[in-house]
Amino acid sequence: MLRQFGLPQAALARKRAELGAFTTPAVLAALDSEAVAAAVGHALAWAAQPGHAVITLADDTYPRLLLEIPDPPALLYARGRTELLSRAALAIVGSRNATQQGEANAAALAKALSDAGLTIVSGLALGIDAAAHRGGLGGAGSTIAVLGTGIDIVYPGRNAALAAEIAERGLLVSEFPLGTAPAAQNFPRRNRLISGLARGCLVVEAALASGSLITARAAAEQGREVFALPGSIHSPLAKGCHALIKSGAKLVESAEDVLAELAGFRPSAYASTTKELPDTPDAGVLAHMGHDPVDVDALCSRAGMSAEQVSSELLRLELDGRVAALPGGLYQRLEKGQRR
Repeated sequence: MLRQFGLPQAALARKRAELGAFTTPAVLAALDSEAVAAAVGHALAWAAQPGHAVITLADDTYPRLLLEIPDPPALLYARGRTELLSRAALAIVGSRNATQQGEANAAALAKALSDAGLTIVSGLALGIDAAAHRGGLGGAGSTIAVLGTGIDIVYPGRNAALAAEIAERGLLVSEFPLGTAPAAQNFPRRNRLISGLARGCLVVEAALASGSLITARAAAEQGREVFALPGSIHSPLAKGCHALIKSGAKLVESAEDVLAELAGFRPSAYASTTKELPDTPDAGVLAHMGHDPVDVDALCSRAGMSAEQVSSELLRLELDGRVAALPGGLYQRLEKGQRR
């Protein structure tokens, strides 16, 4: 219709019979239905509120990068700082069931990259997404959350406070109509926008069946850079990242690894981030813990200590935020500066 008639208002002004060659009778009937009229009225009332906007393909604020993807949304619902849509951005995604260390790594990298001038884009999910948003908010570049629901619905509910903070200091966006409830098929569709809004996509902790790999695949298809943070060979949450690295994704150990690959992005000034994932000085049981998850028996063997001694020391280290307890009776050493 746009190719034939020009701007949307010109197309909609044509007789319905003329438009019949381009769509189905059901769609034509919907154009004049009371339900559609009510939905449009509701959207216009929502957009009239402070900080709210409906951005169409015809608007100057429509993100240019989305015009490069095969199926850009006809419009975006936005709440917050719409100017972030025109700034250089990086997507950071990963597992919803992330480890404490994974969340800490995502937050630290997001903050460093945000301070370097990149806006952090993610999907407001639990785990890595939420950590990335918090890191982005902590830096100069802020963050954009792309929703898989209507913009008036927060999902998951546990991220309601985070969503409110993003609406205040960052940006919430959605292509779905107001009132759209969570639905499984909408989240993979949402993922193409997460990658589409960014110059690259960094995956932090992802299983082989993770939805984050859908985002990474979309990024590659869109011509974006793909990055992955490696992990333990024993961790299921590292296997997706390792698969990406094997297929050509850039291995990331610091923010500089990302910045060096983003062609055309030149941060004016930023603090060195090469030490954002430093080692914790060894002490006691820590001296016998590597970076892979380990059980009490292995530590007893390495340290020459009794199970009671090791368990007592692990409890103290866990309370001190230097060790995290994992499922299956395993323990993982946390890095300095990454503790919660």
